[in-house]
Amino acid sequence: MSSKALPFAVCVALLVPGAARADGDPASDYLISQSVFVPFGGQISTRDASRISALVDDATKKGFPIEVAVIAGTNDLGSVTALWRKPQQYAQFLGQELFFVYKGPLLIVMPNGYGISERGKPVPADRKVLDALPLPKDLAAATTTAVRRLAAAHGVEVDAPSGGGSNANRDRAIIAGAAVLAALAAGLVALLRRRRRSRYA
Repeated sequence: MSSKALPFAVCVALLVPGAARADGDPASDYLISQSVFVPFGGQISTRDASRISALVDDATKKGFPIEVAVIAGTNDLGSVTALWRKPQQYAQFLGQELFFVYKGPLLIVMPNGYGISERGKPVPADRKVLDALPLPKDLAAATTTAVRRLAAAHGVEVDAPSGGGSNANRDRAIIAGAAVLAALAAGLVALLRRRRRSRYA
């Protein structure tokens, strides 16, 4: 598990459901502990998500840290649906949401284009790189292309491993597992309390 995820894993597992409802922006919760947010609806396969995460990991290791949020529909925006199909505005909004935990480049990919921010502000040079790309037809392919082009513009060549998972995906599995265990524990405690009360009823 990456050092970034360690301090937050248990807290995220227990608090993310409530936090997501509170701030209405799912990606801001996920990107606290990992580098990639992918759509909830399965528009990106597990294999493609793993490759994107591996690509981002490789870029970070080679000196170009970046976080990515792929937004396929309004459900991925929670309550900030006003920013749907506004990738640049959402990049700046999300960058501001993450400011206290992440200050590097943040890439947004939506079906109608791309957004890029750093510390919640536009990045004109990277914006030009993204403006040269075609509109995304396949979100996964468009995301990997965008990450590679941005990294290349910063003098970094990246490539995703052909197989296996990535640190980010392992982090996701660990956090998800912790959340399941927490939910099961809470359910067990509630069941035991009901049984105890029934004995004295």
